[in-house]
Amino acid sequence: MQKFLLVVLVAFGCFTLTRAQNLQSPSAFLGYDIGTQFSRHHQVIDYFESVAEAVPYNVKVEQYGTTNERRALVLAYISSEENIENLETIRENNLKNTGLLEGEPTNTDVAIVWLSYNVHGNEASSSEAAMLTLYKLLTERKDLLKNTVVIIDPGINPDGRDRYVNWYNETKSTPYDIDQQASEHNEPWPGGRPNHYLFDLNRDWAWATQIETQERLKVYNQWMPHIHVDFHEQGPNEPYYFAPAAEPFHEIISDWQRDFQTQIGQNHVKYFDAEGWLFFTRERFDLFYPSYGDTYPTYMGAIGMTYEQGGHGMSGLGILNDEGHVLTLVERLTHHTVTGLSTVEIASKNAKQLNTEFAKFFDNSNLKYKSYVVKGNQDKLNSLKSLLSKHDIKFENANNGKVSGYDYATGKQGTMSVDANSLVIHTNQPKGKMVKVLFEPNAKLNDSLTYDITAWSVPYAYGLDAIASTSKVSSSKTYEGKMPTVLSEAYGYVSKWNSLKDAQFLADLLKHDFRVRFTEKPFSSNGENFDRGSLIITKGDNKHLEDFFGTLNQIKQKYEQHLTQINSGFSQTTPDIGSPDIKLVNKQKVAVLYGEGTSSLSYGEIWHFFEQQLHYPLTSINTDDLSGTNLNKYNVLIIPNGYYGSVLNENNLQKINDWVQAGGKVIAIDGALRSFAGKDGFSLKYKSSDNYSSNDNLTPYAEREREYTNNLITGAIFKTKIDNTHPMAFGYSKDYFTLKLGSSTYDLLDSGYNVGHLADTKVYSGFAGKDALANLGNTLVFGEERKGSGSFIYFVDNTLFRSFWENGKLFLVNSVFFVNNNAYEL
Repeated sequence: MQKFLLVVLVAFGCFTLTRAQNLQSPSAFLGYDIGTQFSRHHQVIDYFESVAEAVPYNVKVEQYGTTNERRALVLAYISSEENIENLETIRENNLKNTGLLEGEPTNTDVAIVWLSYNVHGNEASSSEAAMLTLYKLLTERKDLLKNTVVIIDPGINPDGRDRYVNWYNETKSTPYDIDQQASEHNEPWPGGRPNHYLFDLNRDWAWATQIETQERLKVYNQWMPHIHVDFHEQGPNEPYYFAPAAEPFHEIISDWQRDFQTQIGQNHVKYFDAEGWLFFTRERFDLFYPSYGDTYPTYMGAIGMTYEQGGHGMSGLGILNDEGHVLTLVERLTHHTVTGLSTVEIASKNAKQLNTEFAKFFDNSNLKYKSYVVKGNQDKLNSLKSLLSKHDIKFENANNGKVSGYDYATGKQGTMSVDANSLVIHTNQPKGKMVKVLFEPNAKLNDSLTYDITAWSVPYAYGLDAIASTSKVSSSKTYEGKMPTVLSEAYGYVSKWNSLKDAQFLADLLKHDFRVRFTEKPFSSNGENFDRGSLIITKGDNKHLEDFFGTLNQIKQKYEQHLTQINSGFSQTTPDIGSPDIKLVNKQKVAVLYGEGTSSLSYGEIWHFFEQQLHYPLTSINTDDLSGTNLNKYNVLIIPNGYYGSVLNENNLQKINDWVQAGGKVIAIDGALRSFAGKDGFSLKYKSSDNYSSNDNLTPYAEREREYTNNLITGAIFKTKIDNTHPMAFGYSKDYFTLKLGSSTYDLLDSGYNVGHLADTKVYSGFAGKDALANLGNTLVFGEERKGSGSFIYFVDNTLFRSFWENGKLFLVNSVFFVNNNAYEL
């Protein structure tokens, strides 16, 4: 019997050894020592798949999405053989533990750790570290997998990573050059940091505007990990940063979350101290703005953390930093590997408590507001529903009546009438704390030194009336809205104009060669009233279309538009349909500047908006080519936020001015206004500041940074007065809540149209320094200045910022299609 057992054990040992021998290290698989070259995204994925093939009992790899450039988005699940066999049960137990899934969990002893790498494409050491972390978990630290499930996303931003890696691989010297001024340390515009549409994916978690985020959240919210780490890089002169985070912490973050991230940091310290590595904690990177890879998981109950390795895109394979140290890719990925393994280690040691405390986070009984009630335009409500659904946040419809509480429109207590079309979002649901974060009127800020914007409240962002109620509001789960009806033949049809859905409808009509009119004055027909901006599609204008009614019905159904039939061109109240005040919408040819000088983020927001939201063609013109570009081929030129000192030189500025005089339209956004403000012939002027104190230079050195916040506006919300009789503001009411991102101010135009301005400086949400506020009253927000037959259109505030301020997007569409419609059509 003993001989038999010995034979079995030897055979089993040989089998295990054979299985393990199939597992290659990253260096062996890649054919070069890891860290001596940058691996392309497909090589990283190939390695993960080879490991899953070698040890399928410990690793499962799945593709969860595809990028805009068709690269795979992949997750790997790493754990013990028993846990991999029971992966679905572990997942369900975790959701049951939070109340997100009905039923009692059968086991809550397994910690779930999610490690996310390379959200910024040119912070490329982390995907290399992901491969080494995977290998070491399966070889040196397999003991940790008995009670942990480790989820690794080796590349959140494959398009940005390959943009950086391909550039670096084709640019670098051999051997690599450590001189900071060498070309391999200076990326060309736009750099590898953003994704295909040049969005910063680390600021997209809450808004989920990008395909990478949308696909990732589907899986993330099915797992809800206990710990989430986002791996980054900072400048080459900075050491390593890890938790605990800096203040401010959002008030919903629990004492346990604060304490345990400190424990994690202290676990890292023992490894860094042993090697004499430099690091810092509790500085710079706070936990406030909800759309980061550390804050979003935190507000979903996890221990969310950012780890920052010195390096960044300028460091390449190696760079001599300002302290005389040659910082290499090998060193950078080694540090990330150590913190990744250390995170799994402490999770394993505290798996039971992680589960217990995680469950406690989802008790929302102490939240002040029990319900948030919103009402308004149905299209905007539907957009909000779409956002909530991406986060698996439940919503219901209000029962008829009145609700009382904090009124977002006035900034004080008030009452609002509601009906079945009104939306109610309760906080007594598992994700109630995230509801609070997204909807709270004004997030509590305990420190004005923050890393990002301080206001984002979605009722303001979506342009909806809202009440925050301290009592649970009566609501029902089911309500079916009216479905659009099929059209019958008539003289013409009128469509409302007050949402992005209406703009998409117009864009599709124009692409199908419909001739569409819009009204500059209110009118009534067939007993119905129509506001400025309403679209009119007549049978007589569209005789050139083979199937006018069929195509119109098809487009109408696609965008769920309600079209009102009119039986005559004669209106009950003027203007009639043939009036000069009802104009044809020109099929505008739109161009945008991109390249050196432009903010890649601002350009990306415009590019993404036209391609993925408005679905209307856009031509990008490189700033290097502007002097030789024939602007007469375009009706509209959009100039994104940027610094155009050399781009908009005297010759190019004169060229643009002449083009506008002949009928073109320039739309200048945010920093682009600097190129026109104060210039001869322009009404746009900076507002001078009277707040400078001669004692400012006596402020102590240690207090300068905090004192400077008096001059800052870090993403605060203000009520703007709107001239909604101007075509730029069609579809808006007389009040609009704007997200102001900075303290640059401009006087009201003395020759032109002040479409939007700040009449007072009350802050409805967010932080604004006292000196910045003192200079903000009666300043321009949106304006139009006529030049000859054309126009310069000014956006002091960027309505496309990160693509989440939904209520501002129609200003841009109006500017393209409605403003100065007398401008020439090609």
